[in-house]
Amino acid sequence: MFWRLKARAGYWLARRLFHWPWFVRQPRGWHWLEGQLARMANLGDVDAQSFYGHILTFRGQGLGAREEGIRLLRLAGLAGDAKAAYQMGVISLAGSPSKAADAAQAARWWTLAAKAGHPLAEVKLAQLNQSSTPDPLAGPRQP
Repeated sequence: MFWRLKARAGYWLARRLFHWPWFVRQPRGWHWLEGQLARMANLGDVDAQSFYGHILTFRGQGLGAREEGIRLLRLAGLAGDAKAAYQMGVISLAGSPSKAADAAQAARWWTLAAKAGHPLAEVKLAQLNQSSTPDPLAGPRQP
């Protein structure tokens, strides 16, 4: 019980200090921040999984950090986080080093994000459906 409260307090402080550039640039400061974010994400906090997953995916160092970020975003998206589900749709459509691009998977993620209330998810779904539906007036495609 006490360790969970301590982890939550550390996470709260880390989220506040994350916006202080001078603190983030310090190696010891960044290492402490990363530890607090990782602890809460590993305890199953959806907000922490989404936040830390975004950081690792876009600012992490190396392939392992990106893959861990995608894993955390996937967990948060499945738990109902709209931003994480939307981002998983973007990643699915773009592909990753370990997976090819998958439009059907992107549509599933964006459907989850739209149900969770993400404002751009419905727009992306409409664009995806429009690009995958052939135009009947265009005739056969030329190679």
